Amino acid sequence: MDYRERIREVREDRDFTQAQIGKLLNKSQQGYNHIEAGRAELKIEDLIRLCEFYNLSSDYLIGLTDKPKSFKC
Repeated sequence: MDYRERIREVREDRDFTQAQIGKLLNKSQQGYNHIEAGRAELKIEDLIRLCEFYNLSSDYLIGLTDKPKSFKC
């Protein structure tokens, strides 16, 4: 699974809007939409924030595994 699909799926499963996650990442709703739509790349700093926020491993969020694992600092 592509990481864009995964982060969208996780966001929707947890009932967050693109605007809410954009705010978490210091982006506009449109800026975050560009990441999910493939018009912008996800920065490593933003990936780390998403891992912490969702309490999920980066391997899961970027699609290297289909088994959700907790984020570990």
